[in-house]
Amino acid sequence: MADITETIPTEKSGIAASVQAGFLIVGLLLLVLAPFFFYPIFLMKLLCFALFACAFNLLLGYTGLLSFGHATFFGGAAYFTAYTVKEWGFPPELGILVGVAGATFLGVVMGFVAIRRQGIYFAMVTLSLSQMFYFFCLQAKFTEGEDGIQSVPRGHLFGFIDLNSSTNMYYFVLGVFIIGVLIIWRFINSPFGMILKSIRENESRAISLGYSVARYKLGAFVMSAALAGLAGAVKAIVFQFATLTDVTWQMSGEVILMTLLGGIGTLIGPLFGAGLVVTLENYLATSEFPVTIITGIVFMVCVLLFRRGIIGEFYASWIGRKLGFVYRR
Repeated sequence: MADITETIPTEKSGIAASVQAGFLIVGLLLLVLAPFFFYPIFLMKLLCFALFACAFNLLLGYTGLLSFGHATFFGGAAYFTAYTVKEWGFPPELGILVGVAGATFLGVVMGFVAIRRQGIYFAMVTLSLSQMFYFFCLQAKFTEGEDGIQSVPRGHLFGFIDLNSSTNMYYFVLGVFIIGVLIIWRFINSPFGMILKSIRENESRAISLGYSVARYKLGAFVMSAALAGLAGAVKAIVFQFATLTDVTWQMSGEVILMTLLGGIGTLIGPLFGAGLVVTLENYLATSEFPVTIITGIVFMVCVLLFRRGIIGEFYASWIGRKLGFVYRR
């Protein structure tokens, strides 16, 4: 994993900083106005998967660990939230917290086992554990088997905000998305995040400096699992169901694709990659041409022409450098 990349800000001129701040303001404004121009359900799906991709990128892009089992946390949280909200009558905010707590617990268990291995062995361990969880969900009574948990009520946020309104639901999802991204930003720019990057770059050197590498890896794994669970829990409320699709290995592969398309090791890259994949799936769903083939073609083009991912290539370009970004191995 020596070629994992990172986006870091350089010493910015006042103009570069102003331009980046302008991009941020414009992006937030577009998200606020988006439901007036696009289908809210599509936008909420995009935000959920964007947060999921960002959570995965926290592990791959900033820690250098490739997990093939992140669907466990995404889908597991969806099941926990859907069940507690429907069967126990929990309000949506409490149901989401239960889902995040469940994903965090799964992250502790899986991470404790998986971090004992590196490279492809780590990836295979996460895949194996994820498949075990998939078969558990297939057989467990509370998941309703292949039918999944359906007709999950959205309820009222804090007891008075009706989430059955698409507009209210969208702004709730947007708020959760912004909070999740801010948590990730703070995490990767903290001393803990700096140590993770040093482990990614040279694990042996980090060990020689006295860092407990296993603990830092486990911390990153659990944080990534919790945020992936947050995305899955919100998705269960948005679509009002949780099914086996959310815990399959294909879901893990899809989030890897999103992250690679946008650019690993960048904060914006997974957002862009998730938007691209979800948009293709949404607008090509009714066409006769298989969506998976289109997605595969897009991925091949990206690998051949954009080795760093689309956003990564932009950061590495002349324009990206002028705006104050460096894309470094």
